[in-house]
Amino acid sequence: MTNERAEYSLPIRVYVEDTDAGGIVFYANYLKFMERARTELMRSLGFDKPALFDGMQFVVHEVGLKYHSPAILDDEIFVTAKLTKATRVTFEMTQQVFRGSSEENRELLVEGSVKVACIDARSKRPKGMPKIMFETLKSQLG
Repeated sequence: MTNERAEYSLPIRVYVEDTDAGGIVFYANYLKFMERARTELMRSLGFDKPALFDGMQFVVHEVGLKYHSPAILDDEIFVTAKLTKATRVTFEMTQQVFRGSSEENRELLVEGSVKVACIDARSKRPKGMPKIMFETLKSQLG
């Protein structure tokens, strides 16, 4: 995690299984990479099971992506997740995928936003997240 805000950067190596026949990352795999970064951000905040908690689940409610340039086989990419908003039922993050690890040689490949909702595991209806989680997320917004 970086500084006092909820941000996370996850390094990922691009393998053959991530690519299409042309050797570039298949577009839907960026969603998988972003999911990993969001999960690790939540883990870094102390929430080890971010997908399922005592009768509730966290599901993607909205997602938007913009593709700038493709990652290719054997690239080392960095996927970021930054918390931007939290309510009792949802939280939002901005995410980016870069090639290159330093500021000088970083190339933005994909950027997007994700809204995650807390729902009741049985009814699948919106439900407030645990108070400690909501307070932790709010405290990370600065």
